[in-house]
Amino acid sequence: MTVLITLHDVEPAVRLNARLEAEGIETVLVSPLDDVRAEIKRAKPTLIFITGDLTDSANVGLLREQLWTGIPVAGLDGDDPEQRARLRALGFVELFPRPINVDDVAGSLRRLIERRALQEATGLIGESEPLREVMVKVEQMAPVSSTVLIEGESGTGKELVARALRALSPRRNRPFIAVNVGALPETLLESELFGHEKGAFTGAAERRLGRFELADGGTLFLDEIGEIPPATQVKLLRVLEEREFTRVGGTANISVDVRVIAATNRPLREHVEEGSFRTDLYYRLNILSIYLPPLRERRSDIPILVRRFIRDLSAQHDRPFPGLSAEAMSMLVEYSWPGNVRELRNLVESMVVLSHGREIGPEDLPKQIREGGNARFLPVRTGPVVQGTERADGRELEFILRSLLELKLQVEDLRRRIDDGPPSLGTVTGRGGFIGEVRIPGRIVDPGAPPVTGIGPRDETPPPNVVTVAPGTKMTEVERAVIEAALKETRGNRRRAAELLGIGERTLYRKIKEYRLPELQFSLD
Repeated sequence: MTVLITLHDVEPAVRLNARLEAEGIETVLVSPLDDVRAEIKRAKPTLIFITGDLTDSANVGLLREQLWTGIPVAGLDGDDPEQRARLRALGFVELFPRPINVDDVAGSLRRLIERRALQEATGLIGESEPLREVMVKVEQMAPVSSTVLIEGESGTGKELVARALRALSPRRNRPFIAVNVGALPETLLESELFGHEKGAFTGAAERRLGRFELADGGTLFLDEIGEIPPATQVKLLRVLEEREFTRVGGTANISVDVRVIAATNRPLREHVEEGSFRTDLYYRLNILSIYLPPLRERRSDIPILVRRFIRDLSAQHDRPFPGLSAEAMSMLVEYSWPGNVRELRNLVESMVVLSHGREIGPEDLPKQIREGGNARFLPVRTGPVVQGTERADGRELEFILRSLLELKLQVEDLRRRIDDGPPSLGTVTGRGGFIGEVRIPGRIVDPGAPPVTGIGPRDETPPPNVVTVAPGTKMTEVERAVIEAALKETRGNRRRAAELLGIGERTLYRKIKEYRLPELQFSLD
């Protein structure tokens, strides 16, 4: 590690240089009369420390250049809180008061360098306080073998955290096996996890080792753990408690030494409260826990991530990219990013590929970002829920619908395909009684009262703008029916339907193809 120190203010520069060298950190002293940029290119420092006036145009210019190279810049500032806030906004990662306390500064710089090295090793990029808390937990939890539960929205980087835990652990040179349990059919999941013997079931032509055996001595990452079926939950609990299991169709107990890291994009406690996840398994998985914040909770990291993605993707695609205007970057910071870091990276990649070597301005950003749109998980507005003569605020039902109707940005996040045939137009059928109605545009109304439509005689045709939701209805069925009702309400106008649903036109178009909706006279206007 190397720290480049400028000699704008000689006394603090010399003292800091001596203190860092005493700690074994290599330093380079650079005079303002020297070619600072040439020295940076030659020394390739891990960090730059400016001792002069941080508001000076030359120093601000140097900072802006280094933001794109990824080299952090720190310095000495005054006591003005407003100025400190402006300097932080410019991109200085650490600011220290005058007169300099070399012990404090040297300690902070060492921690900053170590944190940057950890970020490079794990891919968890950012300087916000929420992400720093995550990194501290990763460092604390990595050396032990206890089970870890990672919770966070889709696209926040849960697998990166799992890989970081493994990279910093004594198991770093042992296998890392990742399994998305939500993507595996229930009939295959047990065999995938625990393996099977020859002849255990039709098609089992030979013995197969499961993921637990393949990960022996290493780390097993179970993504979307909340989707694991009840029968498999029992067997997983036994493996976690006894460290042994039996292959499907086998009788011998097999012992393994595996660290399990589980992840879920919805708080696992909610699955427990619903009765779909065992309480004892929840507590066994939740020995150590990490909450990975969504991007909207760490907006200060967005410029850092954008610059990092531009640098990496420009090199990957061999496309020089001048970057973004200040106004465009501000719009990216203000956007809510429902797809989190994954969505941000995908957008940056499209800009790098399609920019043709010019700076990106606000007019080049997608419409929802230009308009400052926020993510809406519900594709319809919800009103009060009426139960008899009493009225509730509808938050509980809204939460249920949010969980059912969340429109995933990536196809790998879809949990299950429809097992049954497609539902009838305008109505979602299911097991049990009536839950409520979703009107396009409309309200959730009176689940306790006699239903207006959808449960009468079979020849009764519901209005075209009403979707009936019943117990046991699958998320995909509800989503398909709501999208179809919106298209019928707008007479096939995709733009208006997308606005009504609160999603992008591209997302709507993908959903139309995915659900193979009937050939209406769809309009592109």
